[in-house]
Amino acid sequence: MDSKSGIKDLKVKVSYKQILSIAMPITLAILIPQINMLTNSIFLGNYSTEALGNAGVTAVFYLIFAVAGHGLNNGMQSIFSRYAGSDSPETFKTILSQGIRVSLQFAVAGILITWLIAPYILHAVADEKAFPQEMSFLKIRIWGLPFLYLFQMGNAFLVASLNSRLLMMGFFIEALVNIGLDYVLIFGKLGFPAMGFNGAALASVIAEFTGMLIVLLVLYKTGLKKRYNLLSSFKYNKLISREILKISTPLVLQYVISVTTWLVFFILIEGLHDANAKAISNTMRNAFGIVGVFVWAFASTSNVMVSNLMGQQKESKILEAINKVTFLSVLFAVVMCLLVNIFPHAFFKLFGQGDEFVQAGIPVIRTVSLGLLCMSIANIWLNGVTGTGKTKPI
Repeated sequence: MDSKSGIKDLKVKVSYKQILSIAMPITLAILIPQINMLTNSIFLGNYSTEALGNAGVTAVFYLIFAVAGHGLNNGMQSIFSRYAGSDSPETFKTILSQGIRVSLQFAVAGILITWLIAPYILHAVADEKAFPQEMSFLKIRIWGLPFLYLFQMGNAFLVASLNSRLLMMGFFIEALVNIGLDYVLIFGKLGFPAMGFNGAALASVIAEFTGMLIVLLVLYKTGLKKRYNLLSSFKYNKLISREILKISTPLVLQYVISVTTWLVFFILIEGLHDANAKAISNTMRNAFGIVGVFVWAFASTSNVMVSNLMGQQKESKILEAINKVTFLSVLFAVVMCLLVNIFPHAFFKLFGQGDEFVQAGIPVIRTVSLGLLCMSIANIWLNGVTGTGKTKPI
């Protein structure tokens, strides 16, 4: 503990214990949103096969904007961790305030695109019968974007300041709110109207707003806001803002392009006019999200550790750190893939569909598992590069 500032030592050590202490809370942080999406799909699957299928296109469309925030989040983590490693935590307040400014600009752009441009794009390619329901859902769902981005900015600070364990509270409460509201709003329980598909959208927006509030409360109640003088000024800082955009923009583009391919896939599936095929595809997206939580958590850990080591000027330790993170990432990915492949029937039965649905989904989950094992290596090294700040294409 620094006696002058009251701020703890933020320099990471290259050890499995350190890696797990960062990665495990992040795992829960990533798992809970995936559980939210899984819960939406489970309730919608029990509502109707058509609703389960339509949830695929709408979820991936929203996911495009969500991963843009994740790219911004990773860039922020890299910058936070660099300053943490160089013993300059006094800069945290400026990094967070500029990150909030940039993220809210991204959120406004996402809302405008969804309301003004997306209807024309989706109307041209979507199933004519499904389009009104999908567009109605998206116009509600997109209002959760500002809350999600603010939530992610707070999380970037908590991870980089080695307070990732505090992530658990926000995500746990958010998950409970989402699950409860899904049941109430989709089926019309406790005196609420049965909103069906749109009920899942509204439940998710309220849950994300709740998550943002919890992170804000955590910053206040733990004394972190006062300790680092956070949220004290939102005055524009050209240097930090440019640094955030310089590191984050290539990541945002990469994530957006990768998820857009999923949207194209779902649109092609929708063109088959087969509700069962759409439902299976959406289920696979959920399987991919749940099984991949450890991969993304260790990838984020790789980003944080590399950035921190760079700040400490211990570049010689970077490869050792990445190799240790990669080993743990592969180990956990293998375990998750084994579970979902050994017990596929138990997973598919959650969605309230018949045996034909289960049998059609099993071969797909084998392919998804193979891709995930490759990701368990590739994502660690990609985020290791992100941690160096060298995200600009050559």
